[in-house]
Amino acid sequence: MTSRGLKFVVALSCGLLAVGASAATVDKSHQAFADRDHVVYTPTNDFVRLPAKSKLTNHGGGVVVSAKVVYIFFGPSFSNAASPDFAYAQSLQAFRNQFGSTHEYNTISEYGISWPVSLGSGTADMFDTTTPATNMTDAKVQAEVTKYLTTHTYNSSTIYEVVIPSTSYSSSGSSTSCGGPSLAYCAYHGAYNGSHGTTLYSIEPYPSCSGCKVSGWTAAQNAEHFVCHETREAVTDPVNAWWDGTTGEEADDKCAWSPTPFIGTGGYGYQYEWSNAANGCIKTK
Repeated sequence: MTSRGLKFVVALSCGLLAVGASAATVDKSHQAFADRDHVVYTPTNDFVRLPAKSKLTNHGGGVVVSAKVVYIFFGPSFSNAASPDFAYAQSLQAFRNQFGSTHEYNTISEYGISWPVSLGSGTADMFDTTTPATNMTDAKVQAEVTKYLTTHTYNSSTIYEVVIPSTSYSSSGSSTSCGGPSLAYCAYHGAYNGSHGTTLYSIEPYPSCSGCKVSGWTAAQNAEHFVCHETREAVTDPVNAWWDGTTGEEADDKCAWSPTPFIGTGGYGYQYEWSNAANGCIKTK
């Protein structure tokens, strides 16, 4: 899910970006759903959804027609070949490099998205070898993205995805990701007004807890599943675009954990995507 007007509603979860509202007023229309959506979706599929499956509508904010994804690997372990986090980072990069050409990504083409796209064709990923804070607040995540942009060219169609190790966790107010004292979500995406303009980003915590894992999957596959979720939502709802006005859900929220996430193209982790055309959750298109 996405940030909602400086309050987070979070889930387990190139054309020019057309933004219909400033990041200072991101998705305020969603705020009524904030308390309901602060929930951990578990791989046991026991989350009870609303009985009605209403469709997504476009609220006028524009989409990222042809996106790019840049990773910011925050922590020394990601560039240490002796650490498991090194292989974890390599797998996320390989996943990203092929994701935009897969039929799992094509599921969002009905929302005005180009397909195929080269998500990995943006500026270089960054391996920041400084040690991140144990508690990565949203302000710290944004600061890390801003740090990246001091040495790399800004692009309005890029989602800057901050990846943190298991020694850190994300926090949104009193709610936290895996590793934190109050587990409520696995990942989220958002937008903020930086010096370059509206900047799209996500935080990708390490999926180290049972509420953010699929049994039998590797840590990298579980992380790929969340990158899949947050990337597609950042593309379809960067700033108040496609979301369900009845439930407050974005495209991937409507299919989070139910049906169960799956291993798809390339042996990577994916989840189902909501399709207005099919009026249901689909694997590929």
